Amino acid sequence: MTHADRRDDGRRDDHRRDDRTTDAADPTGHEPGPGPGRSPRILHLEWGRTEVEGMPPGKDFVLHPGGGHPWDWGLHGTRHVPGIRPGDVRELLARGAEVVVLGLGMQSRLQIAPETVQLLREAGVEVHAAATPEAVEIYNALTAGTRPVGGLFHSTC
Repeated sequence: MTHADRRDDGRRDDHRRDDRTTDAADPTGHEPGPGPGRSPRILHLEWGRTEVEGMPPGKDFVLHPGGGHPWDWGLHGTRHVPGIRPGDVRELLARGAEVVVLGLGMQSRLQIAPETVQLLREAGVEVHAAATPEAVEIYNALTAGTRPVGGLFHSTC
């Protein structure tokens, strides 16, 4: 047990962790970001490259309150058609996002599967879907607010 496992009053705190611990809910094992509750800002976007606050540059990203990680399309079988899958957005919902921003690619070629639209409707979250450059502007503006925001961002096509 490390010092991060004990609270100041000496009791065990399973919710605290040190920097070496990853979150089991994140399938890639990544958990960098700005800290609990705040979604990381996107600092730069160009074709095939995205720079996110607190993370190494990458191509596509899943961002949520407290962090994010590269978006692995293979995890849920995502393809341009039928598009973003329900599994892609479930993590955002599980991480507490009340607003979801979907970056559909630089030329808006990434679609959203009908069952994903249904899931988001049933969850009652506010959804913004746009070409990725516009989606990044929307997302960054929302991260300055008080509502928890999550997003998926595709940096090509």
